[in-house]
Amino acid sequence: MASGYRKIKGGVVAPRGYKAYAVGAGVKTPGADRLDMALIASDVDCVGAGTFTTNRVKAAPVRVSQAHLRDGDLRAILVNSGNANACTGVKGVEDARLCAKVVGDLLGLKQSQVGVCSTGVIGLPLPMVRIEPKLHELVGGLVRGSGTSVAQAIMTSDTRHKEIAVSLEVGGERVRIGACAKGAGMINPYMATMLCFVTTDARLSHGLLKELVSEAVGLSFNRITIDGDMSTNDSVIMLANGASGARGIKRGSADFRIFQEALNYVMLEMAKSLVCDGERVTKFVTVNVKGAKSERDAKKAAEAVANSSLVKCSWNGNDPNWGRIIHAIGYSGAVVKEEGVDIFIGGLAACLGGLEADVSMDALRERVACDAFAIDINLNLGVGEYTVYSSDLSPEYVDFNRSEYAYWKQAKKDGLTKSV
Repeated sequence: MASGYRKIKGGVVAPRGYKAYAVGAGVKTPGADRLDMALIASDVDCVGAGTFTTNRVKAAPVRVSQAHLRDGDLRAILVNSGNANACTGVKGVEDARLCAKVVGDLLGLKQSQVGVCSTGVIGLPLPMVRIEPKLHELVGGLVRGSGTSVAQAIMTSDTRHKEIAVSLEVGGERVRIGACAKGAGMINPYMATMLCFVTTDARLSHGLLKELVSEAVGLSFNRITIDGDMSTNDSVIMLANGASGARGIKRGSADFRIFQEALNYVMLEMAKSLVCDGERVTKFVTVNVKGAKSERDAKKAAEAVANSSLVKCSWNGNDPNWGRIIHAIGYSGAVVKEEGVDIFIGGLAACLGGLEADVSMDALRERVACDAFAIDINLNLGVGEYTVYSSDLSPEYVDFNRSEYAYWKQAKKDGLTKSV
């Protein structure tokens, strides 16, 4: 970590002026003993910015939050897990808007100042009979210091909650950035199902916040992949309320540079935590490509390797199969000369000049057997570089994702679907 900022406790409510609360509504399973709804709110006016899935099939809350963010003055975020409210038609949009309106009314805000996010099973309407009564409880329970409960409430197939906060100095005053995230499957670059909420008490203009968020997402969440699938609900939303009392951050200033560095760190740590907690993954793999003709080519090659099911299966089996890696590079669409490709696995040369390197296979197997290792690829054609964070693909992942039938049985009991 850079010397200009340091880790602190508190998660998404570590910055001044934010409160949060989480409740269990039984969104997916009535009576279940878990948190599945949360609310984050600022005491004072905010600017907001966000990035969302590029999937052409977008969930109702994504569409609603995108519309609300156009004004840039979001002050609260409502989120539920267990149901994605995706592919639910007009009713889904109406439900998302109703949730925003009820929360807005209770907080004395406009409906457009409340962002809404959902994550969970696709295709089922929200069980509003259980959700709507909990909105009053969420608003009434808002407190400081509840960041962990928010991080827990947004989990679906995650095995652990994910949160972080840092502190830095701006003009002699301490400024804080806090965040929480969820995601374990359906993770692929370009707003890979994942959610991330970020808060800061720094003073920022709407335009500058959008710029900062765009860069940080580009260096983090857009560089991760677990299974190559992109969700309908992926959202990153950031709020900035200026409650620190620090001077406003201006583009190009020293304050701007250190704040961008800190925000990049926060989002990258959250992105890496998603990959490490991927559904039944056993390995965290960093794929670095350099020497490409352009950054675009480096990106193509890195993503092809990181998303290849064959490559990921070999990692799971502790098999240093560089042949699968080079074949993925070859079909990636990047400019490639076979005789110029070098591949290193865990720092050991596996392929040099497109041919097998003189290295012990047992030594390579030891590197791939590690919980975390890097694949370094040099195309030797230029200065383009790119990095993607990936994982292995296990038999347990397939077993875990074979059926969501049980969720639909509950939905039929709720009168939300006719099919089982």
